[in-house]
Amino acid sequence: MKQDRFYLIYIKECIARVEEYTANGKDAFLASHLIQDGVLRNLHTLSESTQRLSSRLKDTYPHVPWADIARFRNVLVHDYLSIDLEQIWDNINIDLPPFKEQINKILTDLGHS
Repeated sequence: MKQDRFYLIYIKECIARVEEYTANGKDAFLASHLIQDGVLRNLHTLSESTQRLSSRLKDTYPHVPWADIARFRNVLVHDYLSIDLEQIWDNINIDLPPFKEQINKILTDLGHS
């Protein structure tokens, strides 16, 4: 579980970076390759980190969409030429907030705030 905590904290940090990089809105995100690269890198490492979490932790929190996140990682890594930035923006604004809440809940359950 100690290793899980390390990865969960890292995931939380990646989410914070994505929020910071996208704070100026969709137009700024779509206009800047620098912002896009920063966001995509953090989404990639975030999703990669979820694959390093123990099966025990994932089984304890089955409501977290672990398999969806793994599929998303595969798109970022293997299908990068067809990444749809509009879809990424939607993922950031629709999927990331509940995922952040789930990660925070797990960290709280593990005794880390």
